[in-house]
Amino acid sequence: MTTRAPLATDALPSRWPRVIGAVVLLTAITSVLLVAFAWPSVRSSVHDVPIAVAGPAAAVTPIRSALEQRLPGGFDITEVTDTAAAEQLIRDRQVYGAIDLSSGTPQVIVASAASTAVAQTLQTMATGLGRAGKSGTPAVVRDLAALPADDPRGAGLSAGALPLVMGGLLAAGLLTELVRGTVRRVVGALAFAATGGLAVTAILQFWLGSLSGSYPVNAGAVALTIAATSLTVLGLESLLGYAGIGIGAVAMMLIGNPLSGTATAPEMLPGWSGTLGQLLPPGAGGRLLRSTAFFDGRGATHAVTVLVAWVALGAVLCLVGGLRAGRAAKAAAGLSAITTGTPEGVQRTGIAR
Repeated sequence: MTTRAPLATDALPSRWPRVIGAVVLLTAITSVLLVAFAWPSVRSSVHDVPIAVAGPAAAVTPIRSALEQRLPGGFDITEVTDTAAAEQLIRDRQVYGAIDLSSGTPQVIVASAASTAVAQTLQTMATGLGRAGKSGTPAVVRDLAALPADDPRGAGLSAGALPLVMGGLLAAGLLTELVRGTVRRVVGALAFAATGGLAVTAILQFWLGSLSGSYPVNAGAVALTIAATSLTVLGLESLLGYAGIGIGAVAMMLIGNPLSGTATAPEMLPGWSGTLGQLLPPGAGGRLLRSTAFFDGRGATHAVTVLVAWVALGAVLCLVGGLRAGRAAKAAAGLSAITTGTPEGVQRTGIAR
């Protein structure tokens, strides 16, 4: 029995330029990851956050001026006449909270389930209102949509955003490696979205106590989010190969997840990034789950539209990729038949033996 002698090149170390290139690449990747995840958090601030102010015009105008002086450009204020109108705007998720001056004694209405960060900001504003008032006591704070007692900070909901994105990416990667056939991959992605939605929601709602509302509806929201991610990445892979998975991972993980605003609020992210985040599955999925869990589905229309659009886009990409792969396979079979001189190849090309 003979063994191959090792080539001299097998034992040679890599050239130094290759080592330097690897170091530069790793540094660039680490820097991009840091920017993607740290920049939105560090630059988050209160700007154009929609709130309501209830009461007569004579009382609302000074409050509007005071808010503008305290936080210039911080709030997008909607004026309403009474408490009921302000509460309805909060329940419909058109505003994050309200300052109510209609009853004489100022009160601040918050919705911590919509955003704990905004709720804390409004509570701070309540303290300022009390100090500016005659009594010197903080204004009464009332939480209209509170988070569950088992998770009063909303930590489970915020932490659950990343696993949902990773689950969708993992599904696309595994189905690409383990399953052949476009239809079977799509069915596998949808089946995983359903089972993953049930499992993730059960953990968040029954074990961690981070969700309220209807379990089946919450599970449907999670499933739609997973489906939007996995089908889109599957579609990109069917068209571009492994490069498509990379593009999908960058879009969902490095852009969509940090800009989702799940931990704070989209309006608190810098510049246009919050708006962009709500157009991607992680941001739309986070808003949808908050709506189903704490607001009886109110304010979910935009999120559902975005997620359904991504699911449809992914399905179309899978269809186009599958058709192209089918045509390529037929062309390869025809070429093989011509090369081997089989009757099928002769008949297809009209070449006589």
